[in-house]
Amino acid sequence: MSNVLPLPLARTPAQIGFDRAELARILDLYGRMVAAGLWRDYAIDLGREAAAFSAFRRAAERPEYRIEKRPALRNRQGMWALIGEGGAVLRRGHELGPVLAPVERKLMKLVQD
Repeated sequence: MSNVLPLPLARTPAQIGFDRAELARILDLYGRMVAAGLWRDYAIDLGREAAAFSAFRRAAERPEYRIEKRPALRNRQGMWALIGEGGAVLRRGHELGPVLAPVERKLMKLVQD
């Protein structure tokens, strides 16, 4: 009788999360938006397929922006996505900086006025 051993497949982690540098970049932007008076609350959702950071104008509303990290899309469209209040994908990319650029431009516009 022979023993059948499963092939070692690449296992997906039980939970997707942000690493320290990614979270520092996101929280830096969040802090600047709070200081400008635009955001008041945030939520972090860590799941099996994606990690999401949601920023709220008020706690009782839908998030104004949601920043998602989906490693399954790493080799296709990019694992980072900026999703607007209506659920539309505003920006998608392979790196976090360019995905956050529209929010940072909005902040710069408000500071200049």
